[in-house]
Amino acid sequence: MSKICTIIGARPQFIKAGPLSVALREKFVEIMIHTGQHYDSGMSQRFFDELHLPEPDYNLGVGSGSHGAQTAAMLKLLEEVYVKEKPDAVIVYGDTNSTLAGALAAVKLHIPVAHVEAGLRSFNREMPEEINRLLTDHISRWLFTPSETSKKNLKLEGITDNVHIVGDIMLDSVLKYSEKAEKNSSIMLDLDIEKNEFYLATIHRAENTDDKIRLKTIFQVFSDLDKKVILPLHPRTKNRMEEYSLKVSDNIKIIEPAGYLDMLHLMQCSKSVLTDSGGIQKEAYYLGTPCITLRKETEWTETVDAGWNTVTNGDKSIILSVAERSDEIRLLPHPDLYGNGNSAAEIVNILSSEIS
Repeated sequence: MSKICTIIGARPQFIKAGPLSVALREKFVEIMIHTGQHYDSGMSQRFFDELHLPEPDYNLGVGSGSHGAQTAAMLKLLEEVYVKEKPDAVIVYGDTNSTLAGALAAVKLHIPVAHVEAGLRSFNREMPEEINRLLTDHISRWLFTPSETSKKNLKLEGITDNVHIVGDIMLDSVLKYSEKAEKNSSIMLDLDIEKNEFYLATIHRAENTDDKIRLKTIFQVFSDLDKKVILPLHPRTKNRMEEYSLKVSDNIKIIEPAGYLDMLHLMQCSKSVLTDSGGIQKEAYYLGTPCITLRKETEWTETVDAGWNTVTNGDKSIILSVAERSDEIRLLPHPDLYGNGNSAAEIVNILSSEIS
């Protein structure tokens, strides 16, 4: 059987790899490589357990660091693994440093790359993620896009060969696990909260965490919302809060990073989700929960066009206004924007037809 290396390193990639790994292993030998970009149990191991992901064949243990240092460490170690394993292809997901390192190390060794979630663009090159996805798309052989919009983005950059609209791989996971989350998660009981009586928030992007004034403003908005805000705290955000001596009001309940099933259940039950995460924007949409995006742009423009997602740039008046309209937003049409939850099978069918 042909051999494929799968590169993962961060929460969204664990979720995406879940359904695709199962499908891949029916046709290929899969070598799972965890870069260690997310390395603590709350951000990593718990997801492996809940998604029944196979234990990585390699855990590079890179950990945190500056973009340059982290990516360089990954490149060195990934190259060593590729030389040893001699894969027929490499699969990378999304837009993290693990994504770029996995693709770049492969293409330098003339190993073809498949990019899952290709063609997304924020058109903001100050975002490290935008640079990662741009470069990865331009060196990949197979580009698996979630929508027609992402395919058009690639065409505008001259990329037209081997571009396939396969839908969003995260929808595969949401459809598989959302009912299980509703039945098995105890987080609502543990936190003593009721459905539609709280907001769920996540903050982790550098544009929010590394700007002291912006982060304080976001926390002030959370304090002014009409219902309690549940905030699973990302390690980066935690470090910045300590650095800034940021005080938290009684309206904000900080909890440890939540597992996948708990996060799905919190999203299912929240009045609205407030986030700067791309993955959570989509998950909220799939679960029928309005989303308030704490950024000045989004790659998932279709959710905005449908009215279920509002880009706020952290503006207090916009956030409060949209939060008040949560119940109205739930009455809007809810089209299938990113496929039917069969992305994993489509990706494997395409790869198996081209890799002997």
